[in-house]
Amino acid sequence: MGISEIAVLDYGLGNLRSVVRGLEAAGARPTITSDPEVIRSADGIVLPGVGAFAEGMDKLSPLRGLVNEEVEHKPLLGICLGMQMLLEESEEYGIHQGLGFVPGTVRLFPKKPGMKVPQMGWNTITPSGHPLFEGIPDGTYVYFVHSYYADTTQEATLSTTEYSVRYASAVGVKNALGVQFHPEKSGTAGIAILRNFVGLTE
Repeated sequence: MGISEIAVLDYGLGNLRSVVRGLEAAGARPTITSDPEVIRSADGIVLPGVGAFAEGMDKLSPLRGLVNEEVEHKPLLGICLGMQMLLEESEEYGIHQGLGFVPGTVRLFPKKPGMKVPQMGWNTITPSGHPLFEGIPDGTYVYFVHSYYADTTQEATLSTTEYSVRYASAVGVKNALGVQFHPEKSGTAGIAILRNFVGLTE
C-alpha cells in the first residue's frame, strides 16, 4: 500500500497548515486544495473550519456537489466547524442548512454559572468504540474551541464530552465522520486519531 493521499479542502476558512502538519505526523500525504480533480483522486478528504456556520456553508457551496459525490465512496473527516457542517442544520445566527450527512442540529451551549462560552481548552472524550478511536481510552484529553455543539442521535455519536451538557464531541454516519475538537492541537492522542482516520482511507 502506498501513502494515503488526503485532500484538505481549501474553501477560505480554517487553519489549514496545522491540519496538514498533523496529517503528515499521522503518516499521510496531505494536499491543501479546491481542485476537483485532486479531490476526486484523493483517498480521503478533510474538511477543516473555524468561524460561523452560515459563512462556512456559503464558502463551501462551490464544492458541495463534489463532496456529496465523494463521501459515497471515501472517508471524510470534518474538524471543528467542519464537523458541525456535516449535520442537517445549525441555530447559529438563525437556522441554516448543513450538508445533512449526520442527523441533528448544531446548538449554542446553554448558559450555566461558572461555565464560560466558548469552551476553550482541554477536556475529555468518551469514545463509543468506532475505529476512528481505536486505542484511545475513555478520559483522553483533547483540545476544544467552540460555542456550539452537535445535538445528534445516539447512533451517530462516536464520542461524548461533558461541558454545560453532555454532547457528541465526534459524530459519524457511514463515510462522513467529524470531531468537534482539534486533533492537530491535541498532542499524541490527536495524532493517533488522525492516524486512525488515515487507516480508514487505505
